[in-house]
Parts: sequence; C-alpha cells; structure tokens
Amino acid sequence: MGDERPDVLLTGLLFYDLVLTGLGKPPTPGEEIWTEGMGVSPGGIANLAVAASRFGLRTSLATVFGDDHYGAYCRGVLAGQEGIDLSLSRTADGWHTPVTVSLAYGHDRALVTHGQDPPYSQDALMGDPPEARTALVHIEAEPHAWLAKAAANGTRIYADVGWDPTQQWSRDLLDQLSLCHAFLPNEAEAMAYTRTDSAMAALGTLTDLVPVAVVTRGGDGAVAVDQTTGEYAEVPALDIDVLDPTGAGDVFGASFVAASLGGWPLAERLRFAVLAAGLSVQRHGGALAAPGWYGVHRWWHSLEDPGLRRAYGFLADRIPADPGPPVRHAPVTPPDATRRPSTSR
Repeated sequence: MGDERPDVLLTGLLFYDLVLTGLGKPPTPGEEIWTEGMGVSPGGIANLAVAASRFGLRTSLATVFGDDHYGAYCRGVLAGQEGIDLSLSRTADGWHTPVTVSLAYGHDRALVTHGQDPPYSQDALMGDPPEARTALVHIEAEPHAWLAKAAANGTRIYADVGWDPTQQWSRDLLDQLSLCHAFLPNEAEAMAYTRTDSAMAALGTLTDLVPVAVVTRGGDGAVAVDQTTGEYAEVPALDIDVLDPTGAGDVFGASFVAASLGGWPLAERLRFAVLAAGLSVQRHGGALAAPGWYGVHRWWHSLEDPGLRRAYGFLADRIPADPGPPVRHAPVTPPDATRRPSTSR
C-alpha cells in the first residue's frame, strides 16, 4: 500500500473574502469610489488549502465555519469543489464566519474585516494531530501545543509569520523554529525579527535557526538556503501585471511545499513558487486565484520569451501529463467601461 497520510496538514482562521479591484486611487473619508471589478472567495487559511490541493496534494484542513451563508458557501467550495478533507473542521452554532473586504490598489491591498475569535482553538481542533507528510503553519507569538506534537510524529513543518502590529518583533517567536523544517517570511518580516538591514543578512541569521530558510522579496523575487542539500538559490520575480495580490504569499508557500515533496532542486522550487504566486495575482484574490497545475501548464505552453523558456525549462519534465481540468476562479463582476451607474445618492 502507498503512503495514505495527508500531504499537507493545515489549521487556522477562515474568512469569506469580498475583493474589490480596479480602484483609480485609494479611498478617502467622505468619498465614494466605483471599482471596476469584484470577486468573492474563501480566504485566510483557505488560501493555503486550495493552493496545495490544486497541485494534487492530499490536503487536510482544520478550521471553523460559521452556521451562516458565508460558512456554507466556503464549506461547499472547499470540500465539494476543491476536494479538501474537512473531517477535522467544525461548524459553530451561533457564530458567524469572519468577512473581509479587500481593496486592491496598485501592487498592494487594504483589508477591512468583521468577525470574532472562533469558539474552538487550533489545539482543540487538532487534538492529537494525524500524521502528515508536511504541515503549513502560521506561527504566532503564543506557541500552539499541536505543533510540537506534529513535529514529534514526523511531520515536516513549513512555517511563515505575519506582520506584528505591536512593532515589537519579539525574537522569542523564532524559538519555535526549532520545530520547523522550513521558514518562509517576507523581506520586511525577516529583517524585523532578525534585527538585520537586508534580506541577505536576514537569510544568514535564519540559516542558523532552521534547515531551509526562504526570504520572499516581492518584486525582487526570492532567496533561499537549504542546509540539508547545501544549496543556495536566488531567483527574480516575473514581470506580471498585478490585479490583486491577496493570498500571493500563501500560494508561494504551498507551491514551495509541492515542489519540495517532489524532491526538486532548490532553484527549481523557488522559481516554481515565484511563478505560481505571480500567476495568482492576475486573478481576484483569495483561495480561488491559485493556478494549480492547469494554470502552470497553460502558462508554459503559451510562453514565447526565450529567456523564460530557458529559466523554466525544467517544467517540461515536471508538469504532469494530465494537468487536470480548468480550475474555477472566484465569481467575478467584470469591468464594463460602457456602463457606469450614477454616483448620485
């Protein structure tokens, strides 16, 4: 029999995302702005789950759904459409699914969220976590007990971290890296937590703390060191028009895990993750922007740039013979330049 463990184990907070794109400028108080596009999608931890599942990884998600329309929609998409195992998840009576409005402008976005803490913690959802090949984890200041249990049963932990609104950047958080196989912060987070002034300096510090260290650099690509193989890699970002960057970091992480499970060289893992994240920003954000094998296959077979054909030539041997059916993107209200409702009220 083959390995029946989940390829990826996930837990975290789920959101119902409403994404507005095409803002001509940032909104200001007292002003109404009409946007060119709108999409809806599961968000939060769903970003990682869908991105992983669309690369053919057996994905198990422990999260909380509200007993409302938003929760029912997200559950239907994740389980029914994307084939994600939700046996560790729960629906909470009388609790509503958090809702986020994402205002995408330029290469960034602003988020406005309504919600409350879920009635079940990550540790309550996980209990004694099932054995899994990997877990994608968002580490926080307060460690979660399930993480140590997962690491002890052989699960390889791939971790990222979020922005610290307190601006304290406590180095105590980095103590949790002793449980991790890989750490994938962005450049600003990496420099803040390591007290360094460049991505390369931050990477050097992180290599003392975790076997695989990756620092993402947005428009400058990504750098990484894999001490288990002795590899260093630095790859550029792709020149791609950004519609909505929501969830791009999650797509990067899930893609890096997919390539790592395939045993790819570090440079290929980084290029693949940069590509998948780049393709995701061309769609309305949240979970359903993830390209999956279908999106990567389409990009590769339409690629004409000779430099990129050389750089990404490894995809010819990596893309499955059957990349699967077209992925389903977020339901979108498309732009219509010929009709715009009156702005009077």
